Amino acid sequence: MIYRFRAILDHESKEDIFRDIEIRKTDTLEDLFNVLTQSFGFDGSEMASFYVSNDEWHQGQEIALFDMGENDDIRLMNETIIEDVVDENQTKLIFVYDFLNMWTFLVELGEIVEEAQGTDYPNLMFVCGQVPSEAPEKQFEADQSLEDQDGNYKLDDYDELDFDEHWN
Repeated sequence: MIYRFRAILDHESKEDIFRDIEIRKTDTLEDLFNVLTQSFGFDGSEMASFYVSNDEWHQGQEIALFDMGENDDIRLMNETIIEDVVDENQTKLIFVYDFLNMWTFLVELGEIVEEAQGTDYPNLMFVCGQVPSEAPEKQFEADQSLEDQDGNYKLDDYDELDFDEHWN
């Protein structure tokens, strides 16, 4: 079976920038990484990760390109089959390429179809929009529970923070 994905650049521009890709469900996430980076014009030499996502695009479990030795439970792209993380019920992934620039893509399974005779996979089906020369800036929201009514951080209330103030 063939999975058809749409990968959309997460940015604030009015112009749509996306790629439609077909890939075998039995290929790895590293194969998907390769076709995504090539289709968006990247050389594939930077660190990257996929994140399993829910319907609201909240970032879940990481599946990394390389094992950086920081986590024993790390899943790697070259060891992860696409159908093991994406199916009809779990359709969304977040793809982050180049952690210094944070190119972020929303990747969604749109359709599952039969393999077509004579088609090479992965297959870039459709291209829309040009990737900007610089990654879009991200706006991060602060944790509202750590702010007072005026939006200032409550620096003397350590109970809600996740560390021991008397560590030394």
